[in-house]
Amino acid sequence: MIRKLYDWTISMAAHPRALWVLAFVSFIESSVFPIPPDILMIPMIVARPSRAFLIAFVCMAASVVGGVAGYLIGMFVFEAIGQPVLEFYGKADSVAEFNARFNEWGAWAVLVAGITPFPYKVITIMSGWTGLNIGVFIVSSIIARGFRFFVLAALLWKFGAPIRTFIEKYLGLLFTLFVVLLFGGFYALRYL
Repeated sequence: MIRKLYDWTISMAAHPRALWVLAFVSFIESSVFPIPPDILMIPMIVARPSRAFLIAFVCMAASVVGGVAGYLIGMFVFEAIGQPVLEFYGKADSVAEFNARFNEWGAWAVLVAGITPFPYKVITIMSGWTGLNIGVFIVSSIIARGFRFFVLAALLWKFGAPIRTFIEKYLGLLFTLFVVLLFGGFYALRYL
């Protein structure tokens, strides 16, 4: 099933309305779709480098709006389904403690998930579930998704098709290393 979704996503890169398809994939990926929009974005930019930053913008904007949809899913589905289950098992008090901890670091969770290969949809739904401040969520999402998609667009715009294989193979790892170094730097500044 995942392979069919992947193949469909790749085939849409050549579609006349590829930008609309990208917006749709970016939107639903933020809350439910398992294939990241990068898969569609990369061949679109390689085919038309002059549109790299427009493509990145559409991907970012649709992803953030989709993230808000994921936030709303977490906000409303938890109340209807999750809360009664936790109350049945006597764990409703644990939720408040988890929510407080998540919200203390929520902006960082959104930034990390928005940049790295960690599924962004998990954090969008958890942000709504825990009641993370919607403004913090949106700003963090714009920064993270903007960084991810505009760096990808800039690399493809500058280096073109030869960097595509490198990006598809190593970009997730490089973003993850960036986040580790970022947190390491903050830790060093705070505690050393």
